[in-house]
Amino acid sequence: MSFGTALSGIDAAQTALDVVSNNIANSSTTGFKSSTANFSDIYAASQAGVASTQVGEGVQVSQIEQQFTQGNIETTGNALDLAISGQGFFAVSNNGALSYTRAGSFQTNADGFVVNAAGQQLQVFPPTTNGNFNTSTLTNLQLQTSDNAPAATTNVDMTVNLPANSTVIPAVPAFDANTPATYTNTTSATVYDSLGAAHTASVYFSYDGIDAATGDGEWTANLTVDGQPTGTPQTLEYSSNGTLVTPTGGLVDFGNYTPTTGAAPMAMNFNFSTSTQYGDSFAVNSITQNGYTTGQLSGISVGTTGIVQANYTNGQSVDLGQIAMANFADPNGLAQLGNTGWAQTADSGAALMGTADTGSFGEIQSGSIEQSNVDVTAQLVDMITAQRAFQSNAQMISTQDQITQTIINIRNS
Repeated sequence: MSFGTALSGIDAAQTALDVVSNNIANSSTTGFKSSTANFSDIYAASQAGVASTQVGEGVQVSQIEQQFTQGNIETTGNALDLAISGQGFFAVSNNGALSYTRAGSFQTNADGFVVNAAGQQLQVFPPTTNGNFNTSTLTNLQLQTSDNAPAATTNVDMTVNLPANSTVIPAVPAFDANTPATYTNTTSATVYDSLGAAHTASVYFSYDGIDAATGDGEWTANLTVDGQPTGTPQTLEYSSNGTLVTPTGGLVDFGNYTPTTGAAPMAMNFNFSTSTQYGDSFAVNSITQNGYTTGQLSGISVGTTGIVQANYTNGQSVDLGQIAMANFADPNGLAQLGNTGWAQTADSGAALMGTADTGSFGEIQSGSIEQSNVDVTAQLVDMITAQRAFQSNAQMISTQDQITQTIINIRNS
């Protein structure tokens, strides 16, 4: 019986050494999680209600337990290198078969899909038309390489201050952009047509004096686009405290401008609601507009909640998806697949899908990868412990062999 008991000890020690060896071998593997060999004793079944005086029959491996502790996070600077700080797994697909990983070193393939070294495609929740994400379905993340389409300017916000002590501009001669005497001040904004071509929209302010009926300061605004007079002049009136009173709400529509580029007519609203009439100086505090030209892909960014955006040279960003995160009721029940991947099993429970930095899910750090969580020093200690157990059980077999040989010699004497 001692032979069998010692052999079980040798087998257990060998398993422990195998586990330690695998841990050390993967101490530099991105996203790797170390394992620990757990053991239990073996006893023959005993009669119920009878005190046991039996000797144990050895040891057995009860579980190879995975340790899902956090590995160190290393900065790489590559936007598609992703690390999870906290709980959760990335979901990846191999022709529709899902697996899960903590190794976040991704790149793009020839078709623009984001894949890991094994060619598995990173899964995301697709964007919806209302700016959210459809968390009920998964899709492969694919980067857009086409140009970002332009958008025509429809709104121009101008925050300017018109000097209250301006000299009245006479009605004759009529306004002429090339004759400074026919206007008081001017400012310009770059606007875009539907084809993305840039145009210069200039607003000219002419002081008309005090409105006799209301006591408000009255101005006439004229618009030119690329030097061409556009639409009809518009009236702006400011109260005695310098705030705009006419038009109500501050929106001015000079009229459409038809570009020579073949683009659609430009219908632009100018918002002067934040303009003022103070002091003796003309000031342009802010000019913004909502159009933009064609953009080329300049880079990819991933936020802490896993939202992936394509960034373009025209300053625009497009949501490509939100990285899908998975968690399990019992991660130790996951089946190891190799390539730092796991598959769900009945023991692990079904994948619980969600998004980063919500609930129990950790946040995503772009430009970083999670290193192996193997502590080499601790593994060396475990190796020595397993080695001594192996040697001790081997010595037990040697001792039992000597005893057996002695008994045989006695019988033969």
